[in-house]
Amino acid sequence: MNPSSNGKKPTILDIAKALGISTATVSRALHNNQNVTEETKARVLQMAKKIGFKPNLAARYLSSKRQLRISVNTLKGTTSFWNEVRGGIEEERKSHDLRNVEIEYRTYSDLGDGEIAAFESAMEAGVDGIITFPSNQDSMRPLMRWAARSKTPVVYVATDAPGTDRLTVVSIDTFASGALAADLMGRIVRNPGKLAVTLFDAHITEHAEKFAAFQDTIKKFYPNLSVLDPIEDRGTDTISYERTRRLLQETPDICGIYVTTELSMPVIRAARDTETLDKLTIISTDLFPQLVEQIRNGCVAATIYQRPRTQGRMAFRTLYAYLVDGERATRQTTFAPHVVMRGNLDFFLKRVAAESRDKSKIL
Repeated sequence: MNPSSNGKKPTILDIAKALGISTATVSRALHNNQNVTEETKARVLQMAKKIGFKPNLAARYLSSKRQLRISVNTLKGTTSFWNEVRGGIEEERKSHDLRNVEIEYRTYSDLGDGEIAAFESAMEAGVDGIITFPSNQDSMRPLMRWAARSKTPVVYVATDAPGTDRLTVVSIDTFASGALAADLMGRIVRNPGKLAVTLFDAHITEHAEKFAAFQDTIKKFYPNLSVLDPIEDRGTDTISYERTRRLLQETPDICGIYVTTELSMPVIRAARDTETLDKLTIISTDLFPQLVEQIRNGCVAATIYQRPRTQGRMAFRTLYAYLVDGERATRQTTFAPHVVMRGNLDFFLKRVAAESRDKSKIL
């Protein structure tokens, strides 16, 4: 009798019953434990395939003799966001002991030329797959046509580039992020006034969607507030500081700022130097040591955490599954953002630390 004939999703218990061995032995075989014979491993994998059991990445590694090279093309960044993304990718590889995978990190300081050069370098090196941050869809189109001709799958992380043929995109729900920030802002700010939004570039899909959701939510629910044209900081501390400072000096009725990127610290410095910090409600993005202190002292009302380590882990997991057995992911994988405020800050930090120790989890 086929163990999966009852219509339920097959489990390792079904494999164990079919083979007359313990579930512990099945688990060890699927995880390539050296204490299990090659014959038993082969029997377990054969039965798993027969009953339609979907093994995890470790089991896929057992059945794949192919050596893989994956290029991870990401921005250097000014805070811990991209370090966390890269950390999640490395954690996912190590947690499944995927010794057949070599990761080549191509990290660049500036978007534009650096991003293109990294992609071209990966393609010329003949890698099997690419994980990348696509900041400009126009620049990505010819690169993605090259990847398609070479049958090189590409996974986008953090943002999408519409009109390009990627395998999938892994990101936070950007519309939810913008709407959450707007709702928090509207509930905190009681007096009429203007709101500013900082972003890297209005052409980056992630930032454009956050701004659109923020603007639409304010307009719909908080008519006493108006949203100014966004400040584009180009990912540079100096530009962010100077443009924010100028806006604060020239627009005295600003009562709130939503920072959609990792550059929250120059915004805070600009507000402090113009002596407007105490009248502003600031909602930031992500979480890093400097920002933690600003939340503790009340300078930042809340931050929208984008779960970068989770994004990295899922991006790697999806690409690996496709390379090993052709398993296509959904066209888009989005995670709900977390809202971190002074009241839940310590709890959240402890939870993140605990979850990072349990590297088997997708948060």
